[in-house]
Amino acid sequence: MVPVAYTVLFSFNDAGKTNLVWRGFTLDAWRNPCGAPQVCEAFANSLQVGVIATLVATALGTLIAIALVRFQFRGRPLVNLLIFLPMSTPEVVIGAALLSQFLSLRVPLGMTTVIIAHTMFCISFVVVTVKARVASLDPALEEAAGDLYATPWQAFWRVTFPLLLPGIAAAALLAFSLSFDDFIITNFNSGSFETFPKFVYVSATRGIPPQANVISSFMFVLALVLVVVVQVVGAARGRRRRS
Repeated sequence: MVPVAYTVLFSFNDAGKTNLVWRGFTLDAWRNPCGAPQVCEAFANSLQVGVIATLVATALGTLIAIALVRFQFRGRPLVNLLIFLPMSTPEVVIGAALLSQFLSLRVPLGMTTVIIAHTMFCISFVVVTVKARVASLDPALEEAAGDLYATPWQAFWRVTFPLLLPGIAAAALLAFSLSFDDFIITNFNSGSFETFPKFVYVSATRGIPPQANVISSFMFVLALVLVVVVQVVGAARGRRRRS
């Protein structure tokens, strides 16, 4: 937690040209978080990439997870293996492999290639997360919906999907976190397109501007609040079930 505390502390630093030495307390960076050049643009880029990659990876990953658990098809063991490979492969290998593929296809590096790379990387984590949720569901619930004259589509949306929603939400949050803070894969495939982690890396040599520390502190607090809210809601539901 020391680096996190350092980040929060130096968001209040009265920095000059560099933000390496403590010069005094000030709220200037919090009053104007976009004061540093390109910091908010890089942050907005990371948010945009993270949201798009999360939506695509969550949709595809959920469908793949359902197919792997509920259906038997040729090549199913191979698909399971391919799903786990990106999780065990170093990011530098994935980043370099995707870069060579984009260069071979003559795809210009930029926001589009970053979104594709993040989506490919996040799908595996979504599949693993949602797959565990699908495996825990009782197929008899869907069969009961069918006995009540529900079509397969109605049974999915009214029975299966609501039960899968907690797992899908958890997978989406994980995918967004992985996308937002990724640097290695992004650095290989972004070209001149700059995300927040790239901005921080480039700025580190002269001291990360306090505005970047403000944004980092805000994201940390937001993630902490989300975790606390989920825990409180889960505990409240557990008490209601027991009562």
